[in-house]
Amino acid sequence: MSWDFSTEPEFEKKLEWMRRFMHDEVYPLEVLDVDEGRFTRAIRPLQEEVKRQKLWATHLPPELGGQGYGQVKLGLMHEIEGASVWGPIVFGNQAPDSGNSEILAHFGTDAQKKRWLYPLLDGKIRSAFSMTEPNTAGSDPTLLSTTAELQGDEWVINGHKWFTSNGMIADFLIAMVVTEPEADSYERASMIIVPADAPGLKRLRNIPTLGGEHERFGYGHSEIVYENVRVPSANVLGERGQGFLIAQARLGPGRIHHCMRWLGQARRAFDMLCERALQREAFGKKLASHQTIQNWIADSAAEMQAARLMTLHAAWMIDTQGASAARKEISLIKFFGAKVLHDVIDRAIQIHGSLGFSADLPLEEMYRHARAARIYDGPDEVHRVSVARQILAGYQAPKGMWPREHIPTRREAARRKFAALLEAATTDA
Repeated sequence: MSWDFSTEPEFEKKLEWMRRFMHDEVYPLEVLDVDEGRFTRAIRPLQEEVKRQKLWATHLPPELGGQGYGQVKLGLMHEIEGASVWGPIVFGNQAPDSGNSEILAHFGTDAQKKRWLYPLLDGKIRSAFSMTEPNTAGSDPTLLSTTAELQGDEWVINGHKWFTSNGMIADFLIAMVVTEPEADSYERASMIIVPADAPGLKRLRNIPTLGGEHERFGYGHSEIVYENVRVPSANVLGERGQGFLIAQARLGPGRIHHCMRWLGQARRAFDMLCERALQREAFGKKLASHQTIQNWIADSAAEMQAARLMTLHAAWMIDTQGASAARKEISLIKFFGAKVLHDVIDRAIQIHGSLGFSADLPLEEMYRHARAARIYDGPDEVHRVSVARQILAGYQAPKGMWPREHIPTRREAARRKFAALLEAATTDA
């Protein structure tokens, strides 16, 4: 089977525009020390320019203002915009709004789209995704304990969530809750839209994390309590019990975007690593002349290239065969890409020494964010288990006591296979 990640020259021109735009217009936002109002005024013209270039919210179909790009093209774009924490916001692809908009686009009713999706795409409202719970293992979502009980024409929601992305600033939340407690494990949950002003919804705090102060303007991971929160029965997304199905439709492509964003971050750290190697001297020669530094550069380049090709392959599989066919490939890139991100940034910090450890460079912030990559959207361990199980499903245990490649056993089988030829050769001799 051939693999084709190629894109047309017209699309490459768009990518080149994005690279220049990110460098010239978006990177400076990182060091802009202003309040939210002035920051919003600074990014609005950038967002408008992105829309003029037809690069706004490209993950959505054209009828919703996107371009309907496949995952290969989206991945290449996310690699560029992901190099800065503000890139996705400028391009209308920031989490969790991007994933929530996809859910609404694919599973929402016309009424739900009118009330929630279109204002979300216009940037008039913000959203949150509410799934993780403090009292159940996030690695096993079948354990979800937050419930929604249908009483008349309303859902009554009770439970405790945390790490609800953007929960403190959202205008609505998409909550993953148990609506079918007697059903099979993966058919118990549903997704329900919860307005942020619904009575009984308590937004307690943004949880302090290793990510630190970068989560400005209220962005962050919130702790939420649902106490007899009532919402209309029409607020369920898709069908009852489809929560896991919808989540996988959301998370599969989302992991492609994460991994390509990580590559954008890794490339930026790699650039700093290489520049420092050529700039700094130690023990009578440039750092670039020391073998250890050369090893760091070569290893980083190889690892980034491997992660990039693996991610584009997974994206290509989604485009050509669907997300379900790419489950193994998606899990592979999730844990491998997270490790590459961490290791490249770590080497960049090391070559800069105390400067790399300081907040005078963006590396320490990148490093803190990189640690979270091994946890969100499924921890490394779960993805490794998934990959191993899928691989082992294609194998079976050899019969008997010896491995299939046992040389004495193979030698005896080979003697039997070639017995007539060997005997004839002996006779001819």
